[in-house]
Amino acid sequence: MLGAAATAFAMLAAAAPAQERPTRLDLWDIEYGAQASEIPDNFVNYACGTDGGPPSLPLDHFSGYAQCAADANGLHEVYFEYDDELEYWARAMQLEIETRIYRGTQLLDYPVVLSLLFDASGKMRGWRAVTDPRQTFREREDFWTLGNFVRQKYGQDGWDCIDLPRADGETPAGSYFVKDRCEKTVDGARVMYERHYYQKKGQTFVDPNTGAIRTNYFESRTRVEMIDEAVL
Repeated sequence: MLGAAATAFAMLAAAAPAQERPTRLDLWDIEYGAQASEIPDNFVNYACGTDGGPPSLPLDHFSGYAQCAADANGLHEVYFEYDDELEYWARAMQLEIETRIYRGTQLLDYPVVLSLLFDASGKMRGWRAVTDPRQTFREREDFWTLGNFVRQKYGQDGWDCIDLPRADGETPAGSYFVKDRCEKTVDGARVMYERHYYQKKGQTFVDPNTGAIRTNYFESRTRVEMIDEAVL
């Protein structure tokens, strides 16, 4: 059952022309180099980030960045999520395309743990996104392919790529083994994506004892960063 907020959005949308449908801010609406205090408070669940992991200390806004410990580059990571009210609105209106656009916190249609990186003065110097297995609107098996779309967004040429070493016991997942990192410079910022798709030691698609099929026994993830080269 939809809540009061979703019902209100449904009533509003039904009365408004299509061109006046509500929109929400996302990562691409945040001006690179903006001061933390100047970023609109249109997001939710602010917290200190954990290098692309789950949130830690809750914050009221990006402007609380100084409460988060600085990393080796002197940057403070602030985790945030997209507001989900418009997802409820789209579902109430049975709008398939809008539901897909507004579902969860995403990067190029992939669910991600998202954070901004601020220097000591509060200037945004970059962002980080790591595919998020907590969200289920996209199959985890596809998570490693996010890197392909990042490559398309920032241009196919000029990437410096390396294969990362295999850890003990890592084997292909089916016919694929992907473990690489690619970087390039775009307008003074380093863009990096790192892809992982394989089975770790002990992971098999068939239980050796029972013969049962195990569909989720694999590693599949992508990490993406865009950071001002001046702070690296």
